Amino acid sequence: MKAKFWLAVLAYVIPTFPLGYFWHLSTFKAQYDALAVYRVDVIIPMGLASMIIQGLLFAWLYPKLFSTAQDQWTRSAVKFFLLFTILAWSFLVLPVAAKFNMTSVAQFMALETAFTLLQYAVTAPLIALAWRDRVPLASAANPT
Repeated sequence: MKAKFWLAVLAYVIPTFPLGYFWHLSTFKAQYDALAVYRVDVIIPMGLASMIIQGLLFAWLYPKLFSTAQDQWTRSAVKFFLLFTILAWSFLVLPVAAKFNMTSVAQFMALETAFTLLQYAVTAPLIALAWRDRVPLASAANPT
């Protein structure tokens, strides 16, 4: 596999794990505890495995769905952000709010929507940068 692929995997997993850990189990722990939606004994390795699977899939999909041209990396990052934020929200926020008992659906949706937006706002540009084509050395030395 290309180095870019593995960089893209890391660009997703490395920020997502601490973001998820601190968001859910530290910063907003009291709010999630009050919602009574999550188990007391969170199984962290399962969450990490989920992130690794997602990172592998996103790294594989990225160059198939988005431009890797250097001058398109910000546009591609925005497209990635829009597509995968909406997709993640549709299968991580809506169905959980619809199916699980919780003390406040609105508060759960607000917390998880904010987390999803933050997660992809951080990871989308990093994945785009990992896949971004580099400027050929000859072009950098002799700009036209």
